[in-house]
Amino acid sequence: MDNYQILKVDVQERIALLTINRPEAMNALNSLFFDEMEDFLTKLPDQPDIRLLIITGEGKAFVAGADIAEMADMTQSEGLAFSKRGQTVFRMIEELEIPVIAAVNGFALGGGCELAMSCDIRVASAKAKFGQPEVNLGLTPGYAGTQRLSRLVGKGDAMLMLLSGDHISADEALRIGLVQWVTEPEELMDKVVDLAKKIVSKGPLAVKKVKKAVRAGLESTFEKGCDLESQEFSSLFEGEGKEGMKAFLEKRPPKW
Repeated sequence: MDNYQILKVDVQERIALLTINRPEAMNALNSLFFDEMEDFLTKLPDQPDIRLLIITGEGKAFVAGADIAEMADMTQSEGLAFSKRGQTVFRMIEELEIPVIAAVNGFALGGGCELAMSCDIRVASAKAKFGQPEVNLGLTPGYAGTQRLSRLVGKGDAMLMLLSGDHISADEALRIGLVQWVTEPEELMDKVVDLAKKIVSKGPLAVKKVKKAVRAGLESTFEKGCDLESQEFSSLFEGEGKEGMKAFLEKRPPKW
């Protein structure tokens, strides 16, 4: 998983750090990025030792958007295919069994904001900027930005971002619920890695099942979500949960 031109992959302590490394273009998303990301995500489930994925960007940007230079000469049918490709790859991120944290180090605009939203948790540098500026180009978001943003922050704040095309600060993103933490720039990766290590220390099956239940519940009815939660809860009584409860009672660390 390391023979890529744009992506850099580093795996340590059961955590994969994926860096988008195209700083000369502010990490803009092009067709090669989607090729490499799809390849990485397809192979990731075959790496059972990896229990969490962190996504970040090299240089001053997380991702400054889709590659406008590539899009400018596309036909309508090519634009449709480019949109669907991005939606498919970002859905793959969302549907990973393991948690995904976006470490947003700088500009997360357009496709970059959409990429961050496909992750489970977003931690931002105080210098980060978020936005969906597509209307400034006479376009709409193409990678499910109109769908995920409204689900994450509510209709009003989503409409404000989408219709104005304005950038918002990391603090404003925190206020509306787009990000979960804001850190000083020099502390970003340390904070994210500490969080990743904390999550990785928990019951690995339980972590996967929590993510599954939350995602399925958001895309279903409350009743169906509760049914799935009960099934996932009870399924752990014959393995990981049994060990966890026993370890608690015996006042010792669990053996996952």
